[in-house]
Amino acid sequence: MKSKIITSVRLFGSGHKFPQNNFKLMGKKSLLILALLLVWSTNAQESKPQVPQITVTGEGKIMVIPDQALVTVGFQNSGKDAKEVKTLNDEVVDKVIKFLKKSGIPATDYKTNNVSLGKSYDYEKKKYNFQANQSLSIMLKDLSKYDDIMMGLNDAGINSIDGVEFKSSKMEEHEREARKKAMLNAKQKATDYVSVLGQKVGKALLITDNSSVYVPQPMYKGGMMAMAAEAMPRETLAIGELEINTNVTVTFTLE
Repeated sequence: MKSKIITSVRLFGSGHKFPQNNFKLMGKKSLLILALLLVWSTNAQESKPQVPQITVTGEGKIMVIPDQALVTVGFQNSGKDAKEVKTLNDEVVDKVIKFLKKSGIPATDYKTNNVSLGKSYDYEKKKYNFQANQSLSIMLKDLSKYDDIMMGLNDAGINSIDGVEFKSSKMEEHEREARKKAMLNAKQKATDYVSVLGQKVGKALLITDNSSVYVPQPMYKGGMMAMAAEAMPRETLAIGELEINTNVTVTFTLE
């Protein structure tokens, strides 16, 4: 029994070698099988029927009457002395802030945007002049106070209106409504196209949002000096409407 065991070990140990041709043959067979599998997989994919689809764009537009305004105003003073012009600007700031507080505008609704102090050389007079500039933005949440606020700012020393941007306090709500309208518009377009073919619109496969909210801004009528001269005109603001526009691209299956 022991002799047989030793003979077996010698047979499968270092004393025996498989022919190399057998390994080469097995390798070639494996490569052939792998190649056949790849060809079969490719043919299977090509033979798979394509799902009928349609891709359309949809637009959702909402017109909104604004109920807020972001007003940006500025003021400047110039003179021969830097300290003097800065002091003049500081006095205007003090008057403006006191006026806004008195008018019931919360401190969180206004802020300073820019402050600068510089000098320029007058070659004709051969001397330096200093100029102090400052701008302030005010969120006006009650448009009925617009005229009173503007006149008060003018009295406080504001000498320019740099911009009036109208807004809506419910902008997010209006944007959501515009997105829904855009999807409904896309589905209706797809239905219109395929209805003549006797097909129906199925599930959405892909939705791409192409929108960037476009909000055209109505313009303020008249300048600061004109307002002061007209003694509180009642029709100084053309509010108009805000246009919230959403655009999507949708791919639907066809049934």
